[in-house]
Amino acid sequence: MTGPAAAAGSRAAATIDAERLDWDKGAGLIPAIVQNAGNGAVLMLGYMNRDALAATLATQRVTFWSRSKQRLWTKGETSGNHLELRALEADCDGDTLLILATPVGPACHRGTPTCWGTEPPHAAAEPFAFLAQLSSILRHRIDERPAGSYTSTLIASGTRRIAQKVGEEGLELALAAVTQSDEEIIGEAADLLFHAILLLEVKGLSLERVVGELERRHAARTGGGVGVGVGG
Repeated sequence: MTGPAAAAGSRAAATIDAERLDWDKGAGLIPAIVQNAGNGAVLMLGYMNRDALAATLATQRVTFWSRSKQRLWTKGETSGNHLELRALEADCDGDTLLILATPVGPACHRGTPTCWGTEPPHAAAEPFAFLAQLSSILRHRIDERPAGSYTSTLIASGTRRIAQKVGEEGLELALAAVTQSDEEIIGEAADLLFHAILLLEVKGLSLERVVGELERRHAARTGGGVGVGVGG
């Protein structure tokens, strides 16, 4: 099957051979780590038996075996805060599952986004995950053109106008860096990023390709090792 990361933005078409999993090691239970498909945050840990895995694949909602209730338990069956399956895969030993899911509401029964509280440890890339979400939002704006949307109006004005806005926002950011406050610099940088991502999407390109190009340049200058120098 396709790896978990590849299905982060779409409905899962997940299949997995339950017979290749090592059910015996955990007396019929396998730990399942659930990760937010959007930003990569680790949401919770549950346990699955064969029936829970089958129910998860059949319903596309993450279902566990509750060790306390001794029954199948679909996350959110009482609260409504369920986990929509995006992808899953077993580890190299077949004794642990990694699940990518889109949370609908808090993942924790205490009302926090994850089971590690309101300020859990997170990977360095996590704060940047919204950029991928923004790309997806702008893609939908391009397809749907909702009335009253600034983005729809800008798209209707054509690629030339969007490109002009990128130039204007770049100049405003440069001027803000010299004469304005940190808050104003942040605001202008946000404007520039927004319009640059929109331009990429209108051209049928993507922010992922830009990141890939930066990674390629970095690898070329460092031989794949740790270093800097991603610029020209």
